Amino acid sequence: MNTSMYDHIRTIVPDERILFHEPMSKYTTFRVGGVAESIVIVQSEEELVKLITYLNQIEQEYFVLGNGSNLLVGDKGYRGVIVKMGGPMEEVYVEGTRITVKAGALLSKVAAAARTNSLSGMEFAAGIPGSVGGAIVMNAGAYDGEMKQIVESVRVMDRDGQIMTLDNDTMEFGYRTSIIKNRPFIVLEVTLLLTAGDADCIGARMEELAQLRKSKQPLEYPSAGSTFKRPEGNYAGKLIMDAGLRGYRIGGAQVSDKHCGFVINRGNAAAADIREVIEEVQERVKEKFHVTLEPEVIFLGDF
Repeated sequence: MNTSMYDHIRTIVPDERILFHEPMSKYTTFRVGGVAESIVIVQSEEELVKLITYLNQIEQEYFVLGNGSNLLVGDKGYRGVIVKMGGPMEEVYVEGTRITVKAGALLSKVAAAARTNSLSGMEFAAGIPGSVGGAIVMNAGAYDGEMKQIVESVRVMDRDGQIMTLDNDTMEFGYRTSIIKNRPFIVLEVTLLLTAGDADCIGARMEELAQLRKSKQPLEYPSAGSTFKRPEGNYAGKLIMDAGLRGYRIGGAQVSDKHCGFVINRGNAAAADIREVIEEVQERVKEKFHVTLEPEVIFLGDF
């Protein structure tokens, strides 16, 4: 462990917000993963800027963690610094039809604020278990909605700590991607532009989509949601089912019987099991249909 590095980090954030040897299974929706060398919790943009600038200066590996809902961490853990936003970095502000959100806020919290303030446009996002920052990076979406439709602007920070505001066009949103996928930017804050609506109707639509999710998705098991991106002109779940992989299992990891697009943790899976299932699914679908399934899941650390 780099003692001098952590001595410097303690000048940026207090000691109680630097956690050592934390099991990443506590921080991901797959509920698997070995220990991270450290998790540093930042509670202001100033702390984040100082920390990231320093880590880049010393060429220290790090990963900015959202809600861990699209992340598979290896069983041998992560030999780097996990940066997590907390406290004031999770706040939500409503003004008129605009909602300004810090990157650490959960999408569900923002959707609830939209409903409370009779603002329509976020109904699709109420059941997505991610943070706003993560949702922006991958242009998260569901049920014909996606972040691209409601984002007005995004405040980001580059590797050198410079902060800039990008408008919707500059974000280069595409299917499960954005400019941030290919550039070393960190999302700080997002401004969403919604439309005035009726709170009861908004709530009813959110409940309708929640019931739809419950009936079609294996929400009773830990997972990362849809494991694969939708291939052009097809559906990952159907290809996986047609390849005969419904219920396919390695250790505690399984292709869901309920929805073949989900790889689930039956309760005792190792990260290696989940990765093996994902890779086997890719191989079989490629072999049978000549289609390459691209994971939505990020692989981090040592497997």
